[in-house]
Amino acid sequence: MVFEAHVPSIANVIQLAIAPVFMLTAIGAFLGVITNRLARAVDRARNLEHDLGGLQAEPLQLAMEELHVLSRRARWTNRAITCCTICALLICFEIATLFGGAFLVIDVAIAAGWLFVLALIALTIGLLSFLREIFLATGHLQIGSHRPGF
Repeated sequence: MVFEAHVPSIANVIQLAIAPVFMLTAIGAFLGVITNRLARAVDRARNLEHDLGGLQAEPLQLAMEELHVLSRRARWTNRAITCCTICALLICFEIATLFGGAFLVIDVAIAAGWLFVLALIALTIGLLSFLREIFLATGHLQIGSHRPGF
């Protein structure tokens, strides 16, 4: 049978696809962390906006500054989510390319390599965006009267 001739190459592709699948799992977990941070920032911004009407002078100015920081954090978090999602999609394309190459019996090494490199670039940009959001959050953190910053 023709399919039986492809079994060893398909088994090899499954072995090659395991590392990208683990990476995909890690990216999924990381996306959960990032989206949770975004949800918390959005909730805080909504609470502040709700309270703005009752604030005057200095507390109003502090609330407006915090809203500005929350807005910047949300933009950086959105960039991180976008880049990590692009990374996950590129990993999916890579896995599909590996299996397509095995089924069609064509050399996809260059395409798979480029997809992986592009995925790593997207992941790196996503992680740097996340790091920037963390720096914004901790730089404007105030616990009691202590403001640690960076």
